[in-house]
Amino acid sequence: MPKRGGTEVFRITGARQGLADDVRGRQRRYIISMTVRTLSVIAAAVLWNVERHVAIVALALGILLPYIAVVIANAGRESVPSLPSTFVPAPVRPALDAAEAPEDAATEAPHGRN
Repeated sequence: MPKRGGTEVFRITGARQGLADDVRGRQRRYIISMTVRTLSVIAAAVLWNVERHVAIVALALGILLPYIAVVIANAGRESVPSLPSTFVPAPVRPALDAAEAPEDAATEAPHGRN
């Protein structure tokens, strides 16, 4: 909703996530990834003599996951293109042309005068 004077007004739906919330979310994703990596390395060590194929897959996951976790954690803030514009444009009020003015207004005398 525009204010008087034609200034633009921000939409709250276009606001980005706060920086602290963004960093906290990226830290959480990194910790979850590193926990999965640790569990896969432990599973590879435990299953090495029991089921070698599963142990190799778990070891490969343990080797590749740190790289993926760092890339995801350092991806930075993303912009969301699906949100509407962050500005509500000021409405344009059309001006009256001289042709649109009432014709008899210029010929009539003001009220109270004859």
